This record gives sequence, structure tokens and C-alpha cells, in this order.
Amino acid sequence: MSISTPGGPERRPTVVSTGKKPAAGKAGSGKPGSGKPGTSRAGGGGKGPRKPIAPVKVSQGRSWGPIALFTAVGLLAVAIIGYGAWATFQGSKPWEDRANAIDGMVNFREKDPELVKGGNHQQGSIQYSVLPPVAGPHNDAWQNCMGDVYDAPIANEHAVHSLEHGAVWVTYQPNLPADQVEKLAGKVRGNEKLFMSPYEGLDKPISLQAWGYQLKVDNADDGRIDEFIKTLKVNASIEGPTALCNQGVTATGTTPRQLQQQ
Repeated sequence: MSISTPGGPERRPTVVSTGKKPAAGKAGSGKPGSGKPGTSRAGGGGKGPRKPIAPVKVSQGRSWGPIALFTAVGLLAVAIIGYGAWATFQGSKPWEDRANAIDGMVNFREKDPELVKGGNHQQGSIQYSVLPPVAGPHNDAWQNCMGDVYDAPIANEHAVHSLEHGAVWVTYQPNLPADQVEKLAGKVRGNEKLFMSPYEGLDKPISLQAWGYQLKVDNADDGRIDEFIKTLKVNASIEGPTALCNQGVTATGTTPRQLQQQ
């Protein structure tokens, strides 16, 4: 088709397709003054793509559970280490110092040195100035002290000989409640260098004796009982740790006797 123009007829230019797509960035570059149509970028305005929005972090607060747990564990560890150091220090003290530190302890080694110097062997009944006795002359036969629990009174004269060998003698009022007696028996029964028996005339429910030492308490739950036993058993012996506790008198009764009389 021809177009009439002042200069004569003009033909519309023929566009020949090559089958190729315009190269990226060339067609529709939209450069100013190029006369070519431009392609708007995403977002409009030709200002380029929007920058991604950074996510806003929401603070969840501190988790106090693990912190409290770690704190508790730390405090417990410090307490254990501290107690271990204290126990080691206490254990390093001479046993005499540990004995004197027991509240209510009567130390007859300091109070009456003549009483505790040693015990001569004597036959028959002996009068003691301290009851239950803690030292002094005694029968040549000792009371068996291999953790023996006697359910009736025994002779002072045999018991004192056992103290000389390093035993601890646990005595109690005959009317002490049965559960209290059993608690005492649980500490004594089957343990060498320990023995126990009821004792008439006690001014306290329970009295413990070692050679030269005595402690009186009101009930079997008193922690000083264990401390007395731990500190003075064997240590209080004046015949050394090898002194016998077996092969002694096992009979009850307050009249002293010889082994062959059992």
C-alpha cells in the first residue's frame, strides 16, 4: 500500500523477521533520548528493586530454669567441698581435742587424774566414786564387748576392765522406752569394742562411758552418742588397740565372778 506524501508516493518499510529475540538489556532499555520504549522496573518509578526487609527479632526473655539449676548445682558443689575440707580438718585433730569438743563431756582424766592412772585387779565387789564407773580398780575378767547387748544389769567390776581395753559402755535407765533401747542397740549390736546394759539409779536416761570419759544424754537420737563412740572407741584404751574384747564374761548380774563361774 502506498502513502501519498508531498514528496511523492512512499512505501511503508517492510519489516523482515529474523526469528531472534532481542538481547536482554537491549530492547526496551529505556535510555533517555533513545526514542525506544522503556520497560518499567518492578516497583515502578524506575528506582530499581526493593531491598529485602530484615526480619525483626522478638526477645523471648531469659530462661531462668537452667540458670537456677546451674546455680543450685554450683552451690551444692561448694557446700560439699567445704564440708569435706572441714571434715578433713576435724579428722586431723588429736582425738583428745575432739573428745573435749563434745558438748557435755566430762573429762575425768583432767578432773581426777588419780582415778584414771590405771586399774589394779581386785577380787570381789569394789566401791566406785563415779557411777556408772569410768575407771579404777576392777576384776581381772572383763565383760565381753564384741557388740554385746545385755538385757539385764552387769557387774561394774567387769565393765570397767572392758573400758580399760578401749571399749565404750552404753548404759540406760531400765524404764527407757523400748524404741529408744532398740535405737541404742542398733548402734552397738555386732560392733567390736562396744557393749550396753541397763543401769539402776541413772540421773539421766542414757549414760556413755569410756576410760576416763562420761557423757549423759536425754534420748537415743542425740547426735553426741555417735560422736562419743567414734571418738573414744579404741582411742581411750590404756592397754593399746590389741587388747581383747572377746573371751570375756557374758553372764549378767551385778556380782563379779570369774570366767570359770559362768
